[in-house]
Amino acid sequence: MDYGVKTNILRCLVEIGAEVTVLPAHVTAADVLATKPDGVFLSNGPGDPAAVTGAPEMIRGVAGQVPLFGICLGHQLMGLAFGGRTYKLKFGHRGANQPVREERTGKIEITSQNHGFAVDPQSLPAEIEVTHINLNDKTVEGLHHKGLKAFSVQYHPEASPGPHDSFYLFSRFREMILAK
Repeated sequence: MDYGVKTNILRCLVEIGAEVTVLPAHVTAADVLATKPDGVFLSNGPGDPAAVTGAPEMIRGVAGQVPLFGICLGHQLMGLAFGGRTYKLKFGHRGANQPVREERTGKIEITSQNHGFAVDPQSLPAEIEVTHINLNDKTVEGLHHKGLKAFSVQYHPEASPGPHDSFYLFSRFREMILAK
């Protein structure tokens, strides 16, 4: 889903063996499912996730049908789709060298970020697990749906600031697709 996708994200998807079809932000779940995708990637993009009308409904419509992976704005939209709320950060997260901890492993990733909104962890339903935390301000940096093949991160793994700290996320998405 193209909400403002960066070319390097498309390169990363191709690198893991994906055949990529780019769809515009305004399509419905029926439009997406008509393409018979093996998975749906929710891209990054600018601005307030609440302004991307129709996206949460589309995400709910494809969730459970195919694996989902969201980055940045895609992460925020997934949070909204699954019942959460977003809020505007006072200053936003900008640039590289943003430390993020993966909660399951304790691994610290050095990330690149460029966003002004975050998902409110208090608003998330029980079936949504917070998987990553920003170590600077403790904001939500990753989500996973416990009952569906769906996960997201707030940061940009394709930017490689670590330089490869976060590339495993693309492989994780591929593994979810192949595990059908």
